[in-house]
Amino acid sequence: MAVITEIHSDNEEKPGRSGSSEEGKHSPPPPPPPPPPRDGSSSPNPFVFWFYFTLCVSLVTVIIAALYSLLPQDEKSWFLSLPDDLRLHYSNGRNIKVQINPGRSPIEVFAIETGPRDAETLVLIHGLGSSSYSFRHLLRTLGSNGFRAVAIDLPGSGFSDKSVLEESEASGGVLRRFFDVYYEIKEKGLFWGFDQLVESGQIPYDELKMKVSTRKVLKPLECDVTQLSRIIQQVVDSMGLAPVHLILHDTGLGPGAIWASENSGSVRSVTIVDSAPSSGALPLWTLDVPVIRELVLGVPLVYHELMRRCCSRSIPKPVSDAHRVLLKGKDGRRAMVGIGKGFNYSFDLGEWGRLEKMSDVPIQVIWSGDWSEGWTDEGGRVATALPQAKFVVHSGGRWPQEDAVDELAENISKFVSSLPKSVRLSEEEPLPDHFQNMVNEGHDHHHHHHHHGIGGYGNMDTYGLGHGWGM
Repeated sequence: MAVITEIHSDNEEKPGRSGSSEEGKHSPPPPPPPPPPRDGSSSPNPFVFWFYFTLCVSLVTVIIAALYSLLPQDEKSWFLSLPDDLRLHYSNGRNIKVQINPGRSPIEVFAIETGPRDAETLVLIHGLGSSSYSFRHLLRTLGSNGFRAVAIDLPGSGFSDKSVLEESEASGGVLRRFFDVYYEIKEKGLFWGFDQLVESGQIPYDELKMKVSTRKVLKPLECDVTQLSRIIQQVVDSMGLAPVHLILHDTGLGPGAIWASENSGSVRSVTIVDSAPSSGALPLWTLDVPVIRELVLGVPLVYHELMRRCCSRSIPKPVSDAHRVLLKGKDGRRAMVGIGKGFNYSFDLGEWGRLEKMSDVPIQVIWSGDWSEGWTDEGGRVATALPQAKFVVHSGGRWPQEDAVDELAENISKFVSSLPKSVRLSEEEPLPDHFQNMVNEGHDHHHHHHHHGIGGYGNMDTYGLGHGWGM
């Protein structure tokens, strides 16, 4: 009986199992079990966020600092940021007022001198991208050798003015008309318009015509070689330097040669130092091409390398950085590029040397002997163009005043000392006409200044002409 009961129980359970199996075929599968927890290495890393955040902030800071450095500084801030050597150089010189063109506002050029005033006078003219600062060692050496040595910062260079305020015309427009109305109300009062409306029955603002306003805009200086030569004349006159021995370096040859040919009576000799009419040592295109110019003037190491490759192989980094600061400050880059584009690079040196006015002027050429083979060949062409010139070789670069100053000073001193002594203007001789007129005007206005010869100009000795050509 027990066995039968067990079998019957099994048979009763089979239908239930079969139904259960059929129901399983139609029911959804159970959800998969949750994945096991992973280790902490795959969870978000907060350091990644902070790394990218810091990187972004640093890039933005660098960009803002770079843009800020490109903005023009006021003169006081710019001067206080200069290296001590540059500030010392400036403190030993003075500014002279000159004019580029008649009728325009005067500008100031910087000049520095050493040595006794009654000695033979040497005037040093620099090239594009340089300044009187490059002659600082040469000035001291020539001064200690008994010469009166004077170096000038041409306009757009060094401590001379690099920009000028000019009036610019701005025609009207909707915005300009709005400002015209605003200033009219500001000047005549808010109810002026209503009074006009009552009296005339018209709105006066509609009758305001388009106006052409003028405003003063600071623009980079623009000079050609002829204008630069006239500025040399004004400086020579205002400082009472004539007669002078001219020292022309690099592209300073152009304006200096023009001035010498037009004023040969005031020139005792001309020394040409690594000066080729076709090009200058410093490539100006590096200061003109966007991005490259920012890199060259913004990174001291890049400018130093440019100076080493183009001007002087042994120039110290602080010195090249001083040149960079002078070139970068007060919008000097744009002025230098603009002036460089106005230069005459087809100047015929041979034709200049054959001029009748230059026939009695002794000429010396001082040239680098080991800068490059091409530069040596250029020196040969200069010697051929000026067969009457004395040709001397030095061991420095294209800026020998930086790396061969002793050789340069010795060659200049020997050449000048070999010439007859200059006859300077005595106190009994009359002043030049333009200075005599200025003195007469002073007497007409009851000024009690007494001028005795060229050296006693009083304020003019400090500030220069201030008006006229100085010729």
